[in-house]
Amino acid sequence: MALIRCEDVSIGYEGQTVVKDLYFSIQAGDYLCIVGENGSGKSTLVKSLLGLKSVEKGRIIYGDGLKQNEIGYLPQQTDAQKDFPASVYEVILSGRLNSRGLKPFYTGADKKAAVEKMELLGIRDLARQCFRDLSGGQKQRALLARALCATKTLLLLDEPVTGLDPIVTAEFYQLIRRINRESGIAVVMVSHDIESAVEDASHILHLQERMLFFGTAQDYRKSRVGKTFLESADKDADGGVHHA
Repeated sequence: MALIRCEDVSIGYEGQTVVKDLYFSIQAGDYLCIVGENGSGKSTLVKSLLGLKSVEKGRIIYGDGLKQNEIGYLPQQTDAQKDFPASVYEVILSGRLNSRGLKPFYTGADKKAAVEKMELLGIRDLARQCFRDLSGGQKQRALLARALCATKTLLLLDEPVTGLDPIVTAEFYQLIRRINRESGIAVVMVSHDIESAVEDASHILHLQERMLFFGTAQDYRKSRVGKTFLESADKDADGGVHHA
């Protein structure tokens, strides 16, 4: 059974329907990139998958024992995130909050998981540093480690490389690929970087008020909507402009 299945889902924002008639599924081990222009409903869909926003119509079904509070989530960067006054270790450990239930303190297993995720992402040496003193790339690695502490099954990433320089962006994409391929954790990523999305992802979901495409990245390259969007992205890159 799919980890998540959307059946005839419509989602609104501030009283206005943003995206409608969604039919797609996310399987264990998938790497799904959600693409589309600004305002196409990408981030709104992610919040609905997390249960942070209710759907107007249809239903979102969770399978294979997946629970909403067991999904790792890396949201878009905010000023509050950047200035969080805690150590890197404390930030990462907080990813275990949802799994603690009524337990008042972190367990040994929680602390071990935080250390393991720091080692996985190469930031063990930053454990005692203040989070707000880190570089942009280091902060995103720490927040990714936090999201990984919350899940063994599914990561949702909402434009995780926004504001990062090209070298750090490439390194971050490599991390995501490695996590997906080596751990089998499914990845759902909202991305404005269409070329990298198609190169890395196993599947593409293209939104524009409704679902324009859902399928494999290979089939997306061959589709009319995929060809049009990729050509547009290439032109914008040459001109220094990027669509979301």
